[in-house]
Amino acid sequence: MTETFAWAACGHTVMGMSDGEAMTAHPSRATLAEVAQLAQVSVATVSKVLNGRSGVSADTRDRVEALLSERHYNRRSASQTASTLIDVLCYEIDSPFGAAAIASIERVSREQRMGMVVSAANDDHRPPSGWVDDVLRRQPLGVVLVASELDAKDLQRLRSRRIPLVVIDPYGSPASDAPSIGSADWNGGFLATQHLIELSHTDIAIITGPDSMMASTARLSGYRAALDGAHLPIRPEYIRSGRFHHADGVQGGLDLLGLPAPPTAIFATSDLHALGVYEAVRSLGKTIPKDVSVVGYDDLAIAKWAGPPLTTVHVPLTTMAEQATHLVTRLRDEPELAFSRVELATSLVVRESTAPPIAA
Repeated sequence: MTETFAWAACGHTVMGMSDGEAMTAHPSRATLAEVAQLAQVSVATVSKVLNGRSGVSADTRDRVEALLSERHYNRRSASQTASTLIDVLCYEIDSPFGAAAIASIERVSREQRMGMVVSAANDDHRPPSGWVDDVLRRQPLGVVLVASELDAKDLQRLRSRRIPLVVIDPYGSPASDAPSIGSADWNGGFLATQHLIELSHTDIAIITGPDSMMASTARLSGYRAALDGAHLPIRPEYIRSGRFHHADGVQGGLDLLGLPAPPTAIFATSDLHALGVYEAVRSLGKTIPKDVSVVGYDDLAIAKWAGPPLTTVHVPLTTMAEQATHLVTRLRDEPELAFSRVELATSLVVRESTAPPIAA
């Protein structure tokens, strides 16, 4: 079997596998012909479903998929040579966070002589139409999700082909058998808020991410815990939400600083939120940290280049992406790792955007 290798940057398809892979099944499991007979379709139709090809109705595809799972049919046996390709589904691949994650995955993949295909998730953090069909056609070594998720049906389609999956920074609650690599978001939220409390701030606001995102709720919970531990009130008017976008930071900053009793400090739960707050502060003729202290989250490269350099919570994104890439290559031979959940430590990086309030 001849293999060809090519590499590509973000957004370009990279192929590292042959097209002539034969379909086999474990002797003790259903054969292709048996699945076709049970589904009352042709072997060719089952083959189309297995390989994610078009020309099959949704009802037929669902019926065949259910039988493939029920009868434990596998696209490949464990003894076959695995593909040399990784599929990556990333939310906001053009964001600094997404770009940093992809760069780390690409580096590890290249070191291991693997190719990668990068696809952009939709605004709902789910794959575009037809993405799973494309993955099934490629039969990659594994799939890595970055701040994105799959529904139960798509997960089952990957499982039935023995295509491992690892999640980086899960959007929602990952499936119990989908290993994930995340960071200690509750602790990060606590550290950021505690830092501001130690500077003598008592009026501390927060700009959070979506309520449906695990990272958002954990960071907000850490914020609340720090305030509660210091016997400071949790004021609903000091809590704003957004989508971790710069524009949400601008609007949240304007709203908070426009209150009759504005906060003296703002914990922005992403660096993009924080830079949006910077813009809001400048537009109001105020300065950081004299008029308001700002803490970000992620410690992206842009944080140290802000004016003033941004105090932020460091997320070990490079390590997260590297561990996820190594893990997905091991899952086919070590399926017990599919039940792992890794949470890496966060830490506070103090720069020049925080200071005691003037009245302190």
